[in-house]
Amino acid sequence: MTTALVESNCPDLTLIARGKVRDIYDVDENHLLFIATDRISAFDVVMSNGIPGKGKVLNQLSLFWFDLLKDLGPNHLVTADMKDMPASVQQYADQLDGRCMLVRKLEILPVEAIVRGYITGSGWKEYTKQGTVCDIQLPAGLLESQQLESPLYTPSTKAEMGAHDENIHPDKAVEIIGAERAAAVADKSIALYKAASEFAASKGIIIADTKFEFGINKAGEIILADEVLTPDSSRFWPANDFEIGRGQDSFDKQFIRNYLESINFDKETPVELPDDVIEQSLAKYVEAYRLLTDTDPVL
Repeated sequence: MTTALVESNCPDLTLIARGKVRDIYDVDENHLLFIATDRISAFDVVMSNGIPGKGKVLNQLSLFWFDLLKDLGPNHLVTADMKDMPASVQQYADQLDGRCMLVRKLEILPVEAIVRGYITGSGWKEYTKQGTVCDIQLPAGLLESQQLESPLYTPSTKAEMGAHDENIHPDKAVEIIGAERAAAVADKSIALYKAASEFAASKGIIIADTKFEFGINKAGEIILADEVLTPDSSRFWPANDFEIGRGQDSFDKQFIRNYLESINFDKETPVELPDDVIEQSLAKYVEAYRLLTDTDPVL
């Protein structure tokens, strides 16, 4: 197994942040460098070891979606082609090629835009207790994994490294970012989800839910940012095995979540994932990429 890039090392660039997966560097007055490492997180905890090549799959899949969805609105991507990067970035090509993108600087909004097309995960847990998702009342009698009548926008707060995101009612998002921006983010998120879901369905994949992030540029426009519709930010289910009333097999890191649940993971302390879990997880990411793009990722 090749070595995972768990942490990038670009000393001539200014490191701004290390997130759960991405390292972000300042490049110049207008640009940042987003690097998709091979770190893997679950339950908002970054595991001790990474999944070799995972970052490249995530990066290339985001690029695919940015291109596919570009007619629905602007995004932050400038280039992912190393030869078009500044010299300050090109010097790290051996480390970064295939797993980074040069992006425009934005003021990132402090809410994550989650769209749920099916009831699962934390939404299902809340629904079984009180008939709601993010305090939004839903019809009685829904079954696990059932498709919702229409996609549901359920934002969350953005947690710092090591903390947990908090699901919030859409009204709370209005309080945080204002009514106009909150409405625009909700509309954009649902439009993106619908378009992506329709495309994925044609490839045999159900997108149960996903998370988008948005930022504001200097002109005040709302811009799609960060990663888009990857197995780390979405639940991908194989359509040919879908069955209402139970949990679904998954192309995403639900495989890792299930493993962690099986060892009674405390959801706080990083653990080292065994080789078989790493290999099977990467295989899931690659399979999803192949189905969606009809090509193999460059690892």
